[in-house]
Amino acid sequence: MTIRLGVDIGGTGIKGAPVDVELGDLVADRFRLVTPKKHKPEDVVKTVLQIVQNFPDVQGPIGVTFPGVVIRGVVYTAANMDKTWIGLDADKLFSDALGRTVTMMNDADAAGVAEMRFGAGKDKAGVVVMITLGTGIGCAIFHDGVLLPNSELGHIEIECKDAERVASGSARDLEKLSWKEYSKRIQKYLRKVDALLWPDLFIIGGGVSKEADKYLPDIKVRSPIHIAELLNNAGIVGAATLVEEQP
Repeated sequence: MTIRLGVDIGGTGIKGAPVDVELGDLVADRFRLVTPKKHKPEDVVKTVLQIVQNFPDVQGPIGVTFPGVVIRGVVYTAANMDKTWIGLDADKLFSDALGRTVTMMNDADAAGVAEMRFGAGKDKAGVVVMITLGTGIGCAIFHDGVLLPNSELGHIEIECKDAERVASGSARDLEKLSWKEYSKRIQKYLRKVDALLWPDLFIIGGGVSKEADKYLPDIKVRSPIHIAELLNNAGIVGAATLVEEQP
């Protein structure tokens, strides 16, 4: 059994847990802290350090997700985080601060990898699109199980608005939408993605996934929709899994 620590940074909360990367199972309860209000790198690093210190027996490299485009450890977008993240070598920042090798990756990509290996996308061929609904909208695209990294389809336009401002979980909270109203927003978004990619399967994850029974029955889309089996732990599992595979 190989255990690695996965940490999932979100716009609202930061959570982490040790993961059995061979089975995709959390081997201890996850530990969650509120994301620092201003989302600045130095404050987020301190919060991640607290999470890591909560699991002193878990050694080795750490996988960390981020809600934005991450290429070889460097952050290129930060729609729901402080703009000082952009251009930052996050791998080096976290590795220096934690005294451990840290690999940063896009949060939806990590969640998607977890679902494709251990959850709703396991053994699914063709095009699978993972959508995470939370503070923002994340997207991960797979073809025959192979990831196309950093797809940012949470920012396509819907009626001249960024999709995140229309169909994210935070948009529902901000506008105090009923689940019926919110289901129409998700349907509109999924139909737009469906028209662009024609996927064989949608997987819905993120914080909103645990409430699926309140909106999913009202959504009508050409492609089948499955709810993420790992729910909101997918990012943690994917982060731990991917960091184990780093050369």
